[in-house]
Amino acid sequence: MRKERLIVPIIVTLTVIWAVAQLISSVLFERSLNQALEDLEARGEWRVSRTESHQGWLTSRGRLSLSPLLGRPWRLELTYDARHGLLTTDVQGTVVPRLDSALQKAVGEVSALSLPRWEGRYHTLTGKSELRLALAPFIIQQNGRELDVRGARLRLEGVFGDWRLRARFDQLTLSDGQAYLTLGPTTLESRYTYIEDAYHFAQRDHLHVESATLFYPAFEVQVEPIDLNSDMVLDESELRLKGRLALGDVRVPSEAPETSLVSGVIEAELSRLNADAVRSITARLRQEAAWGDRSLPVAEGLLARMEPDIQALLSDSPRLDVTGIELESPLLGITVKADGALFFDGRKPEALSVVNLQAPLERGRWKDRIDGDFVWYDAPTVAALWLGLPLGTRELQFDVIRGVWRVNGRPMPELWPQ
Repeated sequence: MRKERLIVPIIVTLTVIWAVAQLISSVLFERSLNQALEDLEARGEWRVSRTESHQGWLTSRGRLSLSPLLGRPWRLELTYDARHGLLTTDVQGTVVPRLDSALQKAVGEVSALSLPRWEGRYHTLTGKSELRLALAPFIIQQNGRELDVRGARLRLEGVFGDWRLRARFDQLTLSDGQAYLTLGPTTLESRYTYIEDAYHFAQRDHLHVESATLFYPAFEVQVEPIDLNSDMVLDESELRLKGRLALGDVRVPSEAPETSLVSGVIEAELSRLNADAVRSITARLRQEAAWGDRSLPVAEGLLARMEPDIQALLSDSPRLDVTGIELESPLLGITVKADGALFFDGRKPEALSVVNLQAPLERGRWKDRIDGDFVWYDAPTVAALWLGLPLGTRELQFDVIRGVWRVNGRPMPELWPQ
Protein backbone atom coordinates (compact mmCIF):
# COMPACT_ATOMS: atom_id res chain seq x y z
CA MET A 1 0.00 0.00 0.00
CA ARG A 2 2.83 2.34 0.83
CA LYS A 3 4.43 1.64 -2.58
CA GLU A 4 1.17 2.52 -4.32
CA ARG A 5 1.06 5.79 -2.41
CA LEU A 6 4.56 6.62 -3.65
CA ILE A 7 3.69 6.10 -7.32
CA VAL A 8 1.55 9.24 -7.63
CA PRO A 9 4.18 11.64 -6.16
CA ILE A 10 6.86 10.06 -8.34
CA ILE A 11 4.74 10.47 -11.47
CA VAL A 12 3.91 14.05 -10.52
CA THR A 13 7.59 14.82 -9.85
CA LEU A 14 8.71 13.31 -13.16
CA THR A 15 5.96 15.22 -14.96
CA VAL A 16 7.06 18.49 -13.36
CA ILE A 17 10.72 17.77 -14.24
CA TRP A 18 9.74 16.97 -17.82
CA ALA A 19 7.64 20.12 -18.11
CA VAL A 20 10.38 22.31 -16.66
CA ALA A 21 12.96 20.71 -18.97
CA GLN A 22 10.70 21.35 -21.96
CA LEU A 23 10.28 24.98 -20.92
CA ILE A 24 14.03 25.43 -20.38
CA SER A 25 14.73 23.85 -23.78
CA SER A 26 12.28 26.26 -25.44
CA VAL A 27 13.72 29.30 -23.65
CA LEU A 28 17.34 28.36 -24.36
CA PHE A 29 16.57 27.69 -28.04
CA GLU A 30 14.93 31.10 -28.36
CA ARG A 31 17.84 32.75 -26.58
CA SER A 32 20.38 30.98 -28.80
CA LEU A 33 18.49 31.96 -31.96
CA ASN A 34 18.37 35.62 -30.93
CA GLN A 35 22.09 35.55 -30.12
CA ALA A 36 22.94 33.96 -33.47
CA LEU A 37 20.96 36.61 -35.35
CA GLU A 38 22.64 39.41 -33.38
CA ASP A 39 26.07 37.89 -34.05
CA LEU A 40 25.35 37.70 -37.77
CA GLU A 41 24.18 41.31 -37.90
CA ALA A 42 27.16 42.52 -35.84
CA ARG A 43 29.54 41.66 -38.70
CA GLY A 44 28.07 44.59 -40.61
CA GLU A 45 27.41 42.72 -43.86
CA TRP A 46 23.81 41.57 -43.40
CA ARG A 47 20.44 42.88 -42.34
CA VAL A 48 18.57 40.29 -40.27
CA SER A 49 14.99 40.48 -39.05
CA ARG A 50 12.32 38.19 -37.62
CA THR A 51 9.10 38.83 -39.48
CA GLU A 52 7.17 36.19 -37.56
CA SER A 53 7.74 34.43 -34.22
CA HIS A 54 5.58 32.02 -32.21
CA GLN A 55 7.34 30.56 -29.16
CA GLY A 56 5.66 27.53 -27.65
CA TRP A 57 6.17 25.07 -24.87
CA LEU A 58 6.54 21.97 -27.08
CA THR A 59 7.07 23.64 -30.46
CA SER A 60 8.07 27.02 -31.86
CA ARG A 61 7.86 28.44 -35.34
CA GLY A 62 8.74 31.61 -37.15
CA ARG A 63 10.07 33.35 -40.23
CA LEU A 64 13.40 35.12 -40.75
CA SER A 65 14.53 37.55 -43.43
CA LEU A 66 18.18 37.89 -44.50
CA SER A 67 19.40 40.50 -47.01
CA PRO A 68 22.59 42.47 -47.80
CA LEU A 69 23.10 45.44 -45.49
CA LEU A 70 23.52 48.00 -48.29
CA GLY A 71 20.94 47.72 -50.97
CA ARG A 72 18.37 44.98 -50.95
CA PRO A 73 18.15 43.61 -54.49
CA TRP A 74 17.41 40.18 -52.98
CA ARG A 75 16.59 38.56 -49.69
CA LEU A 76 16.21 35.10 -48.26
CA GLU A 77 13.14 34.16 -46.29
CA LEU A 78 13.71 31.25 -43.92
CA THR A 79 10.86 29.51 -42.16
CA TYR A 80 11.49 27.25 -39.19
CA ASP A 81 9.52 24.75 -37.11
CA ALA A 82 11.21 23.66 -33.89
CA ARG A 83 10.27 20.63 -31.80
CA HIS A 84 11.67 20.97 -28.29
CA GLY A 85 12.96 17.92 -26.47
CA LEU A 86 14.61 17.35 -23.13
CA LEU A 87 18.18 17.52 -24.42
CA THR A 88 17.82 18.67 -28.03
CA THR A 89 15.59 20.76 -30.26
CA ASP A 90 15.06 19.54 -33.82
CA VAL A 91 14.41 22.24 -36.39
CA GLN A 92 13.38 22.16 -40.03
CA GLY A 93 12.15 24.69 -42.56
CA THR A 94 12.39 26.13 -46.05
CA VAL A 95 14.53 28.72 -47.82
CA VAL A 96 12.73 31.02 -50.25
CA PRO A 97 14.74 33.49 -52.38
CA ARG A 98 12.99 36.80 -53.09
CA LEU A 99 14.09 39.35 -55.68
CA ASP A 100 13.03 42.97 -56.00
CA SER A 101 11.19 43.90 -59.17
CA ALA A 102 14.25 45.35 -60.94
CA LEU A 103 16.42 42.30 -60.32
CA GLN A 104 13.55 39.96 -61.11
CA LYS A 105 13.26 41.54 -64.55
CA ALA A 106 17.03 41.27 -65.06
CA VAL A 107 17.43 37.70 -63.82
CA GLY A 108 14.29 36.15 -65.17
CA GLU A 109 12.62 32.98 -64.01
CA VAL A 110 14.05 30.43 -61.62
CA SER A 111 13.08 26.82 -62.18
CA ALA A 112 13.50 24.27 -59.40
CA LEU A 113 11.95 20.95 -58.50
CA SER A 114 10.88 22.19 -55.04
CA LEU A 115 11.64 24.76 -52.41
CA PRO A 116 15.01 24.13 -50.74
CA ARG A 117 14.55 22.63 -47.29
CA TRP A 118 16.92 22.75 -44.36
CA GLU A 119 17.12 20.92 -41.07
CA GLY A 120 19.11 21.36 -37.91
CA ARG A 121 19.52 20.48 -34.26
CA TYR A 122 20.19 22.53 -31.12
CA HIS A 123 21.79 20.82 -28.11
CA THR A 124 20.34 22.29 -24.94
CA LEU A 125 23.16 21.43 -22.54
CA THR A 126 26.15 22.44 -24.69
CA GLY A 127 24.54 25.22 -26.73
CA LYS A 128 25.88 23.64 -29.94
CA SER A 129 23.85 24.12 -33.10
CA GLU A 130 23.92 22.21 -36.38
CA LEU A 131 22.30 23.17 -39.66
CA ARG A 132 22.17 21.24 -42.94
CA LEU A 133 20.86 22.38 -46.32
CA ALA A 134 20.60 20.43 -49.56
CA LEU A 135 19.71 22.10 -52.86
CA ALA A 136 18.18 20.14 -55.70
CA PRO A 137 19.41 21.07 -59.20
CA PHE A 138 17.93 24.34 -60.46
CA ILE A 139 18.29 26.69 -63.43
CA ILE A 140 18.12 30.49 -63.69
CA GLN A 141 17.39 31.82 -67.20
CA GLN A 142 17.55 35.36 -68.53
CA ASN A 143 17.52 36.55 -72.16
CA GLY A 144 19.49 33.61 -73.49
CA ARG A 145 21.81 33.43 -70.48
CA GLU A 146 21.57 30.52 -68.09
CA LEU A 147 22.96 29.50 -64.69
CA ASP A 148 22.76 25.76 -64.11
CA VAL A 149 23.44 24.54 -60.55
CA ARG A 150 23.77 20.76 -60.33
CA GLY A 151 23.01 20.43 -56.65
CA ALA A 152 24.67 21.78 -53.51
CA ARG A 153 25.07 20.86 -49.85
CA LEU A 154 25.80 23.10 -46.86
CA ARG A 155 26.58 22.34 -43.22
CA LEU A 156 26.90 24.97 -40.48
CA GLU A 157 27.74 24.08 -36.89
CA GLY A 158 29.14 25.72 -33.79
CA VAL A 159 28.50 27.59 -30.56
CA PHE A 160 28.56 31.22 -29.53
CA GLY A 161 31.91 32.65 -30.62
CA ASP A 162 32.94 29.78 -32.90
CA TRP A 163 31.17 28.73 -36.12
CA ARG A 164 32.27 26.39 -38.92
CA LEU A 165 30.83 26.22 -42.43
CA ARG A 166 31.29 23.65 -45.16
CA ALA A 167 29.59 24.02 -48.53
CA ARG A 168 29.95 21.95 -51.68
CA PHE A 169 28.63 22.59 -55.19
CA ASP A 170 28.66 19.62 -57.53
CA GLN A 171 28.83 21.75 -60.67
CA LEU A 172 27.98 25.30 -61.74
CA THR A 173 27.66 26.32 -65.39
CA LEU A 174 27.10 29.90 -66.57
CA SER A 175 26.34 30.04 -70.29
CA ASP A 176 25.72 32.91 -72.69
CA GLY A 177 24.98 31.72 -76.19
CA GLN A 178 27.86 29.51 -77.30
CA ALA A 179 30.17 30.74 -74.50
CA TYR A 180 30.15 29.19 -71.06
CA LEU A 181 32.04 28.98 -67.77
CA THR A 182 31.95 25.69 -65.86
CA LEU A 183 33.21 25.14 -62.33
CA GLY A 184 33.66 21.51 -61.37
CA PRO A 185 33.15 20.25 -57.82
CA THR A 186 33.72 23.27 -55.58
CA THR A 187 34.19 23.21 -51.80
CA LEU A 188 34.20 26.10 -49.33
CA GLU A 189 35.40 25.59 -45.76
CA SER A 190 35.19 28.50 -43.33
CA ARG A 191 35.72 29.12 -39.63
CA TYR A 192 34.58 32.29 -37.86
CA THR A 193 35.55 33.06 -34.25
CA TYR A 194 34.59 36.25 -32.41
CA ILE A 195 33.68 37.94 -29.15
CA GLU A 196 30.43 39.73 -28.37
CA ASP A 197 29.33 42.29 -30.98
CA ALA A 198 32.23 41.09 -33.21
CA TYR A 199 34.52 43.65 -31.53
CA HIS A 200 37.34 41.21 -32.25
CA PHE A 201 37.00 38.43 -34.81
CA ALA A 202 38.95 36.09 -37.05
CA GLN A 203 37.72 34.39 -40.20
CA ARG A 204 39.61 31.76 -42.19
CA ASP A 205 38.34 30.48 -45.53
CA HIS A 206 39.50 27.89 -48.02
CA LEU A 207 37.92 27.68 -51.46
CA HIS A 208 38.85 24.67 -53.60
CA VAL A 209 37.75 24.36 -57.24
CA GLU A 210 38.72 21.02 -58.75
CA SER A 211 38.43 22.29 -62.31
CA ALA A 212 37.31 25.35 -64.26
CA THR A 213 36.66 25.70 -67.98
CA LEU A 214 36.11 28.95 -69.89
CA PHE A 215 34.93 28.29 -73.44
CA TYR A 216 34.47 30.66 -76.34
CA PRO A 217 34.00 29.58 -79.97
CA ALA A 218 37.50 30.91 -80.73
CA PHE A 219 39.37 29.44 -77.74
CA GLU A 220 39.11 27.45 -74.53
CA VAL A 221 40.94 27.82 -71.21
CA GLN A 222 41.12 25.03 -68.63
CA VAL A 223 42.38 25.36 -65.04
CA GLU A 224 42.73 22.54 -62.54
CA PRO A 225 42.74 22.96 -59.63
CA ILE A 226 42.29 26.41 -58.00
CA ASP A 227 42.85 26.97 -54.27
CA LEU A 228 42.15 30.27 -52.53
CA ASN A 229 42.95 30.73 -48.83
CA SER A 230 42.07 33.90 -46.92
CA ASP A 231 42.66 34.93 -43.32
CA MET A 232 40.98 38.06 -41.90
CA VAL A 233 41.63 39.26 -38.34
CA LEU A 234 40.27 42.29 -36.50
CA ASP A 235 42.01 42.92 -33.16
CA GLU A 236 42.38 45.91 -30.87
CA SER A 237 44.56 47.92 -33.25
CA GLU A 238 44.13 46.81 -36.87
CA LEU A 239 42.35 44.78 -39.52
CA ARG A 240 44.62 42.37 -41.42
CA LEU A 241 43.74 40.41 -44.53
CA LYS A 242 46.01 37.69 -45.81
CA GLY A 243 45.44 35.69 -48.98
CA ARG A 244 47.02 32.88 -50.97
CA LEU A 245 46.05 31.93 -54.52
CA ALA A 246 47.35 28.65 -55.93
CA LEU A 247 46.74 27.94 -59.60
CA GLY A 248 47.15 24.46 -60.99
CA ASP A 249 47.87 23.95 -64.66
CA VAL A 250 46.27 26.58 -66.88
CA ARG A 251 45.96 25.16 -70.38
CA VAL A 252 44.77 26.38 -73.76
CA PRO A 253 43.93 23.11 -75.54
CA SER A 254 43.69 24.67 -78.99
CA GLU A 255 47.26 25.99 -78.75
CA ALA A 256 49.09 23.46 -76.58
CA PRO A 257 46.89 20.69 -75.16
CA GLU A 258 49.70 19.03 -73.20
CA THR A 259 51.70 22.09 -72.10
CA SER A 260 50.75 24.38 -69.23
CA LEU A 261 50.42 28.07 -69.99
CA VAL A 262 51.03 29.05 -66.36
CA SER A 263 50.87 27.64 -62.83
CA GLY A 264 52.04 28.82 -59.44
CA VAL A 265 51.27 30.64 -56.21
CA ILE A 266 50.68 34.28 -55.17
CA GLU A 267 50.65 35.33 -51.50
CA ALA A 268 49.86 38.81 -50.16
CA GLU A 269 48.79 40.57 -46.96
CA LEU A 270 47.04 43.90 -46.38
CA SER A 271 47.57 45.33 -42.89
CA ARG A 272 47.47 48.51 -40.76
CA LEU A 273 43.81 49.25 -41.41
CA ASN A 274 42.74 51.15 -38.28
CA ALA A 275 40.53 48.86 -36.16
CA ASP A 276 38.45 51.62 -34.52
CA ALA A 277 37.69 53.05 -37.95
CA VAL A 278 36.58 49.62 -39.19
CA ARG A 279 34.17 49.31 -36.26
CA SER A 280 32.96 52.87 -36.79
CA ILE A 281 32.31 52.23 -40.49
CA THR A 282 30.37 49.06 -39.64
CA ALA A 283 28.22 50.92 -37.10
CA ARG A 284 27.60 53.75 -39.57
CA LEU A 285 26.51 51.35 -42.31
CA ARG A 286 24.09 49.58 -39.94
CA GLN A 287 22.64 52.96 -38.95
CA GLU A 288 22.29 54.05 -42.58
CA ALA A 289 20.55 50.81 -43.46
CA ALA A 290 18.18 51.22 -40.52
CA TRP A 291 17.17 54.67 -41.76
CA GLY A 292 16.45 53.49 -45.30
CA ASP A 293 13.46 51.72 -46.74
CA ARG A 294 13.11 48.97 -49.32
CA SER A 295 13.11 51.29 -52.33
CA LEU A 296 15.95 53.49 -51.04
CA PRO A 297 17.96 51.50 -48.46
CA VAL A 298 20.68 54.14 -48.12
CA ALA A 299 20.10 57.87 -48.37
CA GLU A 300 22.07 60.04 -50.76
CA GLY A 301 25.32 61.56 -49.57
CA LEU A 302 26.50 58.41 -47.76
CA LEU A 303 30.08 58.77 -49.02
CA ALA A 304 30.31 62.32 -47.72
CA ARG A 305 28.98 61.32 -44.31
CA MET A 306 31.40 58.41 -44.10
CA GLU A 307 34.44 60.36 -45.33
CA PRO A 308 35.86 61.03 -41.81
CA ASP A 309 35.68 57.30 -41.01
CA ILE A 310 37.36 56.36 -44.31
CA GLN A 311 40.09 58.90 -43.65
CA ALA A 312 40.59 57.43 -40.16
CA LEU A 313 40.85 53.97 -41.74
CA LEU A 314 44.07 55.13 -43.46
CA SER A 315 45.56 56.92 -40.45
CA ASP A 316 47.93 54.06 -39.54
CA SER A 317 49.53 54.03 -43.03
CA PRO A 318 48.24 50.76 -44.56
CA ARG A 319 50.71 48.49 -46.33
CA LEU A 320 50.38 45.73 -48.89
CA ASP A 321 53.01 43.00 -48.63
CA VAL A 322 53.34 40.67 -51.60
CA THR A 323 55.19 38.01 -49.67
CA GLY A 324 55.71 35.73 -52.62
CA ILE A 325 55.01 35.32 -56.32
CA GLU A 326 56.12 32.03 -57.87
CA LEU A 327 54.76 31.50 -61.36
CA GLU A 328 56.01 29.22 -64.10
CA SER A 329 55.06 29.17 -67.76
CA PRO A 330 56.45 26.16 -69.63
CA LEU A 331 54.65 27.33 -72.76
CA LEU A 332 56.37 30.75 -72.75
CA GLY A 333 59.55 29.58 -71.04
CA ILE A 334 59.24 32.22 -68.28
CA THR A 335 59.60 31.85 -64.50
CA VAL A 336 58.59 34.61 -62.09
CA LYS A 337 59.91 34.71 -58.53
CA ALA A 338 59.24 38.05 -56.87
CA ASP A 339 58.26 39.81 -53.65
CA GLY A 340 57.81 43.34 -52.41
CA ALA A 341 55.56 45.83 -50.64
CA LEU A 342 53.55 49.00 -51.16
CA PHE A 343 53.04 51.64 -48.45
CA PHE A 344 50.44 54.37 -48.15
CA ASP A 345 51.37 57.53 -46.26
CA GLY A 346 48.51 57.99 -43.81
CA ARG A 347 49.72 61.19 -42.17
CA LYS A 348 47.08 63.94 -42.12
CA PRO A 349 44.42 61.83 -43.86
CA GLU A 350 41.94 64.68 -43.49
CA ALA A 351 43.78 66.40 -46.37
CA LEU A 352 42.46 63.73 -48.73
CA SER A 353 38.99 63.74 -50.22
CA VAL A 354 37.07 60.56 -50.93
CA VAL A 355 34.13 62.41 -52.44
CA ASN A 356 36.30 64.15 -55.06
CA LEU A 357 38.40 61.10 -55.93
CA GLN A 358 37.17 61.17 -59.52
CA ALA A 359 38.92 64.51 -60.12
CA PRO A 360 42.42 64.12 -61.67
CA LEU A 361 43.97 66.55 -59.19
CA GLU A 362 42.60 64.61 -56.20
CA ARG A 363 43.71 61.28 -57.66
CA GLY A 364 47.16 62.78 -57.97
CA ARG A 365 47.18 63.60 -54.22
CA TRP A 366 46.36 59.99 -53.40
CA LYS A 367 48.95 58.69 -55.85
CA ASP A 368 51.65 60.89 -54.29
CA ARG A 369 51.25 58.99 -51.02
CA ILE A 370 52.17 55.58 -52.46
CA ASP A 371 55.73 54.23 -52.12
CA GLY A 372 57.21 50.76 -52.30
CA ASP A 373 59.56 48.34 -53.97
CA PHE A 374 59.45 44.93 -55.67
CA VAL A 375 62.19 42.54 -56.76
CA TRP A 376 61.96 40.05 -59.64
CA TYR A 377 64.65 37.45 -59.04
CA ASP A 378 66.41 35.64 -61.89
CA ALA A 379 64.36 37.46 -64.53
CA PRO A 380 64.48 36.10 -68.10
CA THR A 381 66.35 37.98 -70.82
CA VAL A 382 63.12 38.86 -72.61
CA ALA A 383 61.93 40.82 -69.54
CA ALA A 384 65.05 43.00 -69.60
CA LEU A 385 64.46 43.53 -73.32
CA TRP A 386 60.87 44.66 -72.69
CA LEU A 387 62.06 47.18 -70.11
CA GLY A 388 64.93 48.56 -72.18
CA LEU A 389 67.63 47.22 -69.85
CA PRO A 390 70.92 45.49 -70.73
CA LEU A 391 70.30 41.91 -71.85
CA GLY A 392 72.48 40.52 -69.07
CA THR A 393 70.28 41.96 -66.33
CA ARG A 394 69.11 39.09 -64.10
CA GLU A 395 67.49 40.96 -61.20
CA LEU A 396 64.88 43.64 -61.68
CA GLN A 397 64.36 46.16 -58.87
CA PHE A 398 61.07 48.04 -59.17
CA ASP A 399 60.69 51.14 -57.00
CA VAL A 400 57.57 53.22 -56.45
CA ILE A 401 58.31 56.78 -55.36
CA ARG A 402 55.27 58.98 -54.81
CA GLY A 403 53.31 56.83 -57.22
CA VAL A 404 55.92 56.88 -59.99
CA TRP A 405 57.48 53.55 -61.04
CA ARG A 406 61.20 53.09 -61.73
CA VAL A 407 63.08 49.92 -62.64
CA ASN A 408 66.75 49.48 -61.70
CA GLY A 409 66.98 53.22 -61.13
CA ARG A 410 65.53 54.14 -64.54
CA PRO A 411 62.11 55.57 -65.37
CA MET A 412 59.68 52.80 -66.24
CA PRO A 413 59.15 52.70 -70.03
CA GLU A 414 55.66 52.83 -71.43
CA LEU A 415 54.84 49.20 -72.21
CA TRP A 416 51.35 49.73 -73.63
CA PRO A 417 50.23 52.70 -75.73
CA GLN A 418 47.50 54.77 -74.11
